[in-house]
Amino acid sequence: MEKKLNFASDYMKGAHPAILERLAQTNMMETPGYGHDPFSESARRKIREACGCPQAQVEFLVGGTQTNATVIDALLRSWQGVVAAQTGHIATHEAGAIEAGGHKVLALPHTDGKLDPAVVRAYLADFHADGNRDHMVAPGMVYISHPTEYGTLYSKKDLQDLRAVCDEYGIPLYLDGARLGYALACPENDLTLCDLADLCDVFYIGGTKCGALFGEAVVVPDPDRIQAFFTIIKQHGALLAKGRILGIQFDVLFTDGLYERIGLPAMTAAAQIRAALEKKGYQQCFGSPTNQIFCIMENRRLEAFGESVEYSFWEKYDDSHTVIRLATDWGTTDQETQALIGLL
Repeated sequence: MEKKLNFASDYMKGAHPAILERLAQTNMMETPGYGHDPFSESARRKIREACGCPQAQVEFLVGGTQTNATVIDALLRSWQGVVAAQTGHIATHEAGAIEAGGHKVLALPHTDGKLDPAVVRAYLADFHADGNRDHMVAPGMVYISHPTEYGTLYSKKDLQDLRAVCDEYGIPLYLDGARLGYALACPENDLTLCDLADLCDVFYIGGTKCGALFGEAVVVPDPDRIQAFFTIIKQHGALLAKGRILGIQFDVLFTDGLYERIGLPAMTAAAQIRAALEKKGYQQCFGSPTNQIFCIMENRRLEAFGESVEYSFWEKYDDSHTVIRLATDWGTTDQETQALIGLL
């Protein structure tokens, strides 16, 4: 049977060849554990330089859900919850990991997957004006992702406005960068790593979906923002003994600007697929400019399409149509892209 084209997600491939080469070169070396090795220190130094933040604390964790659960628990007190879009990853696709850690996700309406600063401000104002607030979960931080679950992007102005709201109410702003590499490669993006370090209390640089075998790099621009963060990571079972495996991967990703350009093949492929969808009369959803492409497909066509292509079910559109997601990645080839276009 002919192999299916795989556009189901952006973590299906292994790792960038340069990472595999470096892992093989260093395989028999013996280094200290838990991220106290020279490769991890080199990666931290390069990430701080790329973010224009020499004092930042940088820690490496294995996966996105683990990272979100650890960071959010570290930022919140026991009576607080986290404000997020109703479509946010922590609200929809993390199996209640935040709630399992003792914190409620306070989900707000969204616009194309994004939190509107005015909506956040109104929610916080209403909470503080409520005479029963002591009986309620207090909003203790704001969570966003860039790109969002809909593949949309926050602008620098959006982030500045959210920062102003968080400052007004004295709560931290946290950015999930699981797909950050694709945002940085997108022509419509105007946020840099330096902007994130300036405007966020904590953010993470995604590796799992952006060329690494696994791994996320958490950046805390002000290391005093989270006390004993290393110990909290350990407490959450999130500290990798062979920490150098994470360090090596990010050391490679942040050598010669690889991370900031690794998403370019995904952007090229996604643009070609969007153009083909438009030409062939498919309706697209959400206006995503990044590597996630959402389109509406007739159910009668979808069954045949699924025989040749792995895709992600997104949501039911109506009784005869379904919204599906096609995701390109750092390793998507032109051959794969053209084959998918041919099938459409």
